[in-house]
Order: sequence, then structure tokens, then C-alpha cells
Amino acid sequence: MRKTMPIALAAAVLAGVVSAAPASAGPMRWGACPGQPGLECSTVTVPLDYRHPEGRTIDLAVSRLSAAKPEKRRGVLLVNPGGPGIAGLRVPLAQPFPQAVRDSYDIVGFDPRGVGSSAGLTCGLNDADKTLAANPPYPHNPAEVAKSAESAQRIARQCTSSETADLLPFITTANTARDMDRIREALGEAKISYYGESYGTYLGAVYTTLFPDRSDRIVLDSSLPPEGYDVEALRAQGMGFQLRFPDFAEFAAKHDQDYHLGATPAAVTAKYYELADRLDRKPESGFDGTAFRGFTSGELRNDASFQELATYWHLLDTHQPLPGAAAKPTSDRGSFPVGYLGVICGDSRWPTSVRTYQRNVEIDRTRYPMYGAYAANIRACAYWPAPVEQKVRITGAGPADVLMVQNLRDPATPLPGALRTRWALGSRARMVTADQGGHVAYGAGANNCLNDAATAYLVGGNFPARDRFCPAERS
Repeated sequence: MRKTMPIALAAAVLAGVVSAAPASAGPMRWGACPGQPGLECSTVTVPLDYRHPEGRTIDLAVSRLSAAKPEKRRGVLLVNPGGPGIAGLRVPLAQPFPQAVRDSYDIVGFDPRGVGSSAGLTCGLNDADKTLAANPPYPHNPAEVAKSAESAQRIARQCTSSETADLLPFITTANTARDMDRIREALGEAKISYYGESYGTYLGAVYTTLFPDRSDRIVLDSSLPPEGYDVEALRAQGMGFQLRFPDFAEFAAKHDQDYHLGATPAAVTAKYYELADRLDRKPESGFDGTAFRGFTSGELRNDASFQELATYWHLLDTHQPLPGAAAKPTSDRGSFPVGYLGVICGDSRWPTSVRTYQRNVEIDRTRYPMYGAYAANIRACAYWPAPVEQKVRITGAGPADVLMVQNLRDPATPLPGALRTRWALGSRARMVTADQGGHVAYGAGANNCLNDAATAYLVGGNFPARDRFCPAERS
């Protein structure tokens, strides 16, 4: 009789990573976290290349916030704040989990490989190039796309020839998921629960695909498509901006007496184009048109930011200085822009032809005129080496333990991509969608229906029998 391979091992073999029995992660020794009162910190040693697990290793920085009520502790909740490229050590303290979740779990954060204190990457970028790496200039025409290509190629060359260039092939989502399982092992847990938002949803989907028998309660908040953060996921932000902006336009019009941006949503929309065009021609207070569009996009991610966004618009509209001091120059080692490029370029093969980006920019300028051209512009990934392994294919193989939560009008990870991940996970998943706007739904949003569903699952294991839609709620 033929023996079948365990699901987790089969997934790893299909991903092309198993070449020998991996060495076990050692037990963790906890100590104080510098500058993070209330947290404990430790390190976990993991293979750089899981295809050769007995070879070179790197250390991951890990943090822990112990369960507030040890008698109610049910396990470990590993958390990831997305990005990619965002350090995670502070997340156990910063994440707005309800008290019932904090009572029930040791909440564990970590800096993903290549980020922060976990073998941080460097490209040797100055502050201007760090901004350019993640936010190339808004392209008005094909010639400006070609100019951005020159900068993208230069940044890619710096990254792939830097002192940490030998790490780059292994800074991938799949390897970070394998790192998560080493953290689980070092914690002495048979299974771990997980909460990930934005890019962290893709990381969670990859983890629970590779290790379905080691996954407990998985919550994916504001999901990427099942292919992860590739060129199409980035382009989708043009659609997300266009769908979300009317929420802000309605807010600003309602408070026209305070901000004077327009008495109707249509007038506020016209003000967006007016300010963007003006700042393209003549920057003010450190804001050019690219920074204006990017700042607006970021502030659209949460209703609570609308007041600040409207204030900045008003100051720019009336030629007044903006608040805040200039940032001090910082090293790029372990920083967001470098970690961001490391993962998105290392995970996926991006188009390499400048003409492709020129065409995409013009298509998306027409489809999504507020932000589409920016999201379609060329990045350093066009000049990155090809990924060293195939992506993990997200499937529905495994227990029903994945709860997806999603806002209807998410500007960063729009609903259509999340629905495709829901389809890929099949019977493993349930999805709770709220008629709200914004990026990141659980805790940060005002929808109690969605919040209660996620808390009930994490704390009580109440897994919905079917997908659910939550009507709009206002705070």
C-alpha cells in the first residue's frame, strides 16, 4: 500500500525547499526590549537558505507581550503589520487588539528577515533615494516613465551590489513563512494563531498553506491577491484610490466651513486635481505633486485621518506652511524602502520592458485618473534578478481555520483581489466584509459587526458557518 506524504511536507516539497531534515530551533531566552517597556525580546536562529538548512544562518529579532490573564491563556498569536518591509517588534504593544484578545494570548511580534534587527538589508541609499525607491515621481508622459526607469535601474544596481546583496535571493515571503514556523518551534508551541494585515495577509496565507497542521486560528485583514504583492497588486491601488476617495470628498464637503475645499463632493474632487497640478508645477512646503498624491493615498486608509488630510489640503490651498520639522538623515539598513524592495522584487518577476510600464501608465491614467498613473509606474523590480524559487500556490488544502476580514472600499488592497484569495482558500476560509472604507478593518475601523466576528473567532473559536456581510456603521 502506498504511503501518502503529510500535507505540510508535501507543500514544502512542491515549493522546492526540502533538501534535508532541518535543524531544530533552540529554546528562546527572553530579556528586556530596549526602549520598549512591557515587552520581552529574544532571537531565533534560522537558515538563510532553507534548501540548505545546515548552512549559513541569520538571527531574527522576536518580541513577546505575555497574556494579560495567564489563567485564560490559550496560546500564541503571532502578528505581522504588513508592508512588506515594516519592523514588527513594537506591534504587540501598538496593535489595537481588544482586551479579550490580550487576555487570551501571548502576542508575539518579529522583524522579518532583511528588516530592522533581523539581518537588515542595505542598498546604501541616501534619504532622497529611499523616498525614490518606494515612491517614484508621478509620470505625466512616456518620457517621464523612461526617466524613472533610469533611477529604478540605478537603485536596483546599488541593492544588488551592496554589502548585503548575498542575502537578497533569500528575502522572500516563503522564507519568512518558514521563519515563522521556526519561531513557533522555538516557543515550544505545537500550533500558532496568526493575525496579519495588508501584505501580512499574503504572508499568513503562505504560512498556512505550507504548514496547515501547525496553524491554529488565522485572521487575514485586508487581503492581497493570492499572487501576493506583484506588479498587478500595485496597479490595483489606482482602482482602490478611485473607489475610496468619495468617502473623503463627502467628509470635506460636509465640513466646507472648516476647510473650504468645496461645498460638494464634486468640488472637492476638482480641488484634488487642482492642487496636484499646481504642486507638480511648483512645490510648496516640501510637497510636490507626487508627495501630495502619496500623502493623500496614505491618509485615505483610515477615516480618523480625514481631519488631518483636510487640514493639510487647506494649508496647501492657501499657501500656508505645513506643520512638522524636517526629518533627520538616517541609515537605510533594515529600513522600510529596502525591505520593501527586497520582498516584492524577490517574490515575483516584474515586467522588464520600459514600454510595458509606459503602456500601463497610460491605460491606468485613463481608467483611474486620480492615482492610476502613479501606481503603474516602473520600480527597481524591473531590474532585479529573477526569483530563486517559484511562489507557493495558495490552496484550500487544510483545516477550516482562516477568517478573512475586509472593508468594501479598501484603497490599498481592493476587494477584488481579496475575493480572489478567498476563492483560492476555498473551504478553509470564511470572509466577513464590511460596508466601510479604509485599509485594515479589525480594530482600526468602526464596524462592530466585523470587529466582534474577529474577536469571537480569536477568543472563542467561533468560526462563521458562511461568509458574512456587515452593513455600514458610523462612529
